[in-house]
Amino acid sequence: MRVTESVRRRVGRPSEQVLSRVRIVETALDLLDEHGEGFGMRDLARELGVRPSALYNHVENKEDVFRGIREVIAGRVSQRELEHEPWDVALAAWARSYRDAFAAHPPTIALLAVMPFDPGSHVFASYDRIVALLTSEGWSRAAALNILVAFESFILGSALDAAAAPDMMHARDRDDVPNFTAAYEERDRQGSDTCTGPADQAFAAGLELLLRGLRSEQRERGAQLDPR
Repeated sequence: MRVTESVRRRVGRPSEQVLSRVRIVETALDLLDEHGEGFGMRDLARELGVRPSALYNHVENKEDVFRGIREVIAGRVSQRELEHEPWDVALAAWARSYRDAFAAHPPTIALLAVMPFDPGSHVFASYDRIVALLTSEGWSRAAALNILVAFESFILGSALDAAAAPDMMHARDRDDVPNFTAAYEERDRQGSDTCTGPADQAFAAGLELLLRGLRSEQRERGAQLDPR
């Protein structure tokens, strides 16, 4: 049977109709992971096997693609615990999931951390839940927002740390910084005992410090309201 040219095109190259915003954005995320943000719309179209003009039926421009990537990454952050767990347990679970989602795609961290949000972003729904969770525990809305931003700053920095080489801070053969080198060696021993890498140890310590500070503040506020 003779295969016509139109059939060959359908088999070997996706038609423009199979495109979707989700497929474009997920392909762009793959390119971002492999090459950084230097790829262009022509590169994206080539990867998808379509003409560049076909992309603009689904996305406005490269910036819009990056907005879509933020939504994809944010969609991988668990929010289940925000609905039914105690506030500190919920915040800890959200922070771990958030860090893992971004650590899986290191090039997204610096890019998305400074990119303005789309006013219609679904990310705001999770922010709203966190603010509601904290205000229900006695924090003002302004304080809750500051806590949220502080957590995000810590989480994104920790995601970058997770992507770095484990021995990035190793001060080899330095006798002039004995306290630091001893601390580094001690942490390595702890990590070997628990099979926990340095980035995970630092994240767990920082998260516990943040939560401990909030718990302490909450207790102090309760004591002021009930001085007995």
